[in-house]
Amino acid sequence: MKVFSKEQIYEGDKLTAERQNISSTDLMERAGTQIFNWIHMRMQGAQVPIHVFCGIGNNGGDGLVLARHLITHGYNVITYIINCSDKRSKDFLINYDRIKNVTKDWPKMLSCGADFSEIVIEERDIIVDAVFGIGLNRPPNDWVQELFQRWRASKAFTLSVDIPSGLYTNKAVEDENAVVYANYTISFQSPKLVFFLPETAKYTVQWEVLDIGIDRDYLMQTETEVELISKFEVLPLYKPRDKFAHKGDFGHVMILGGSYGKIGAVNLASRAAFGSGAGLVTAYVPKCGYHSLQSSLPEAMVITDKEEVFIANIDFGIEPSVIGFGVGLGTAPETAKAFEAFLKNNKTPLVIDADGLNLLSKKKALLKLLPEQTILTPHPKELERLVGKWSDDFDKLEKTKTLSKKYNVIVLVKGANSITVYQDKLYINTTGNPGMATAGSGDVLTGIISGLIAQGYEPLAATIFGVYLHGKAADISLEDYGYQSLIASHIIETIGEAYIDLFKQPEQSQEQEGQQEKQG
Repeated sequence: MKVFSKEQIYEGDKLTAERQNISSTDLMERAGTQIFNWIHMRMQGAQVPIHVFCGIGNNGGDGLVLARHLITHGYNVITYIINCSDKRSKDFLINYDRIKNVTKDWPKMLSCGADFSEIVIEERDIIVDAVFGIGLNRPPNDWVQELFQRWRASKAFTLSVDIPSGLYTNKAVEDENAVVYANYTISFQSPKLVFFLPETAKYTVQWEVLDIGIDRDYLMQTETEVELISKFEVLPLYKPRDKFAHKGDFGHVMILGGSYGKIGAVNLASRAAFGSGAGLVTAYVPKCGYHSLQSSLPEAMVITDKEEVFIANIDFGIEPSVIGFGVGLGTAPETAKAFEAFLKNNKTPLVIDADGLNLLSKKKALLKLLPEQTILTPHPKELERLVGKWSDDFDKLEKTKTLSKKYNVIVLVKGANSITVYQDKLYINTTGNPGMATAGSGDVLTGIISGLIAQGYEPLAATIFGVYLHGKAADISLEDYGYQSLIASHIIETIGEAYIDLFKQPEQSQEQEGQQEKQG
């Protein structure tokens, strides 16, 4: 799914009005009606007090359309206008006149500085936030901030229209008390990038996209900086297997890493490479890892370094398709020297994780030696060592894009919504859960991505697909183990089910099944 920028959304609205020969007011009517349909389907006329708070711009206009439909359908609605300026949008004014024609209880005008005692909200009520939209460019004033804090204190269910008020689409929040904390956000046509960033995702617990009929050609043809990756985006990447294929067709992964006490990381990555479909896997480890790997993972081949407890001289007589480098490696001086010597001669595609990233951070000149489209998989601290400290999530992404462009590398920023960064493009993953915050989870991801590259997936596709499979496997395991008991090995065990899930049809409702039986 494409994630459109603020500017692209405005352009889409304008083109839609032109191409469909409708006014901006008609488009606003569509948007407000769609939100009403969403609420009506869930509430079915229930007489829960609904407090609709409208700003005086187009977001407020959407709120007025919604309030009008709620009123005409008999809901218990109280409408408020946050009247803090004399600059009202044209479409707001049109819908303000329309709502006055359907109710004797006109919207309550709240001037900034009004007494809050006239706003009574109970915990069982519903708040609709239609105060500020995507055009906000400065923090709300103190009175509006206090209003938002009172909403939060009421514990009433809060539904935001398009975006939680006070939240910007393209920059960080300056004061968290100046933003609405929404239980749910209904976003028009496209989610917003801020729904997925660590610092701003907390402002909406859940979100959903409503189609308001933006011009289809515009949606299809417009390139976006951000894409949201779900099953529908990764399914076209899948490579089916030929009936007469053999293991040599699916590549040879080398997992190069391990040190005394950390051989398990190599075990996990190697198992995950097999789990994602690699034909052959060789582990390159210090001597201390030989017996444990040979006994615990008989499918893998093992090559050992001359050193007993760490890697000091990378030398192997095979030609792997890809090397997953760094899991459990350690950063001993001898290992650092071996890594530099290896990079000076290596042409094999690389997936670099963990201590491989730390070695790069200690000597950033080595980044110039990486093969094109090397995949780096840092968690936040490892990323900070690579790109430096950042002021906020937007700054972090800009610094990461700069790194990607400078060295032509793919950077996977791991987290709750892992983001793959390549050049100026961002790919946000939608699978995964907090149970993945456990030792070895990153090692598994390295193995999965390496296994996909070995099978012939391009590095960017392998990263996007690998992150999706990793998270989906964890989601499947979650059903049996829960958040606290999920471990990295469970993720490996369900990679196969994650593949199978790609081709599962949505479950039919009982009503649909009953209709089919009657037809039969």
